[in-house]
Amino acid sequence: MIKTIVFDIGGVLVDWNPRYLYRDIFDTEEEMEFFLGNICTKDWNHTLDLGRPWEEAALELVTKHPEYKEHIYMYWDRWLEMFSGPIHETVDILMDLKKRGLRVLALSNWNDEKFEVALKEFPFLRLFDGRIVSGEVKLAKPDPEIYKLLLTTFDLNPRETFFVDDVMKNVEAARAQGIEAVQFTTPKALEDALTAYGVYPELDESEDDGAQSGCGGSCTCHSR
Repeated sequence: MIKTIVFDIGGVLVDWNPRYLYRDIFDTEEEMEFFLGNICTKDWNHTLDLGRPWEEAALELVTKHPEYKEHIYMYWDRWLEMFSGPIHETVDILMDLKKRGLRVLALSNWNDEKFEVALKEFPFLRLFDGRIVSGEVKLAKPDPEIYKLLLTTFDLNPRETFFVDDVMKNVEAARAQGIEAVQFTTPKALEDALTAYGVYPELDESEDDGAQSGCGGSCTCHSR
């Protein structure tokens, strides 16, 4: 029986993509993709997720690519422009799980400084009963140690724990620790997976008060 739901955040609850910013900065898609594929790369961003200080990470790139200095600093200074906003339907699921009394946790690769910014920008992130954020613990998915830390910190039975992440290698790493895990594709597919595990049945008429209390209704989060 599933007792705890663990959410990744980026790509599951919020839509983050540096292209939302850089598409307006570069003249062509080719220039943008070159920059993101060769300068501010996923591997470099991963070091930020591990808690690497921004000043150190930026200096590394500016030293190698001084012609892109302005673009590199935008990665930090205009970070919020990399969001399109919450994925409202998934936030609705999070809120509904809370309503049902399930324990909800976060396990996310995120820079610790920027996560504090996100908490202000997206208030629903405070709904979690606990969290493991990579930049705070200096471990990141798919490192097995971060899943072990999750299990020990919150005293979880992996077979009673359901994890959702949009990156398949992170899902596979969770499964390797015995955690029930699925890859996020759409909110509807997540609903179906939760239903299959018996944790997200349809509301009974007696439970449904007719009020829309999720992110699509009265939630204070917003799209940028």
